[in-house]
Amino acid sequence: MEILIPKLKDLVDIFLIAFLIYESLNIVRRSGGYQILLGILLLFILYTVAVALDLRMVTGAIGSVRSYWILVLVILFQPEIRSLLARINISRELSMSIRKRESNSIYMPLIDAISSMSFRKTGALIVLENRRKLNEYIQSGEAMDATMSLRLILTIFNPRSALHDGAVIIRGDRIMAAKVVLPLSKKPDYVKRFGTRHLAGIGITEVSDAIAIIVSEQNSQISVAQHGQIQVNVAYEELLQIITDATT
Repeated sequence: MEILIPKLKDLVDIFLIAFLIYESLNIVRRSGGYQILLGILLLFILYTVAVALDLRMVTGAIGSVRSYWILVLVILFQPEIRSLLARINISRELSMSIRKRESNSIYMPLIDAISSMSFRKTGALIVLENRRKLNEYIQSGEAMDATMSLRLILTIFNPRSALHDGAVIIRGDRIMAAKVVLPLSKKPDYVKRFGTRHLAGIGITEVSDAIAIIVSEQNSQISVAQHGQIQVNVAYEELLQIITDATT
């Protein structure tokens, strides 16, 4: 009987197979994400070395599952992949939330001022400039270019103020002008229902993409005009939503 004497290459082949089995069992036992990734990397390195050294047993063993490596990675790292996708989605939602809060915070002084004027039945007309610049109307009033604030808005629309008649135009977080003269809407239905302040608010939205906010001194109701249409008796939360949607 011929005795088979293993060569050095065969011994290396057997040793590597035993080592792979041992490490695979350890990886399964630890079941950690980084350990699994390290194991996959180790398999790839050993496969490359085995091909280079012509280690047929190692090459055959690793090569038999080579076509399924991507599937194995997806299965093994399913929790990590799910967690990564969740973090990406959370980050996107958080970014949108932050931008929305920043936009809201710009107009909070305006919302507070409107709330105060509504409570006191102080008439007001405030125009929020959008993409279409309102320079020609700004020139018709008293130029200001001042940072928007609760106190400043209340001061402008104080009935004893010389600036309270007319409209205020706001660009971003800046009050560009007060006592502005606006075009009046001539729609018959609106002319019958509303006074000059409301008609002016509707009128500016007929010729631009601006938003007009009107506070009635008769019934303290808040109205919002957009695209030549007017919505009356708007709640504060709804007003903030309208402003946010139109300016973001």
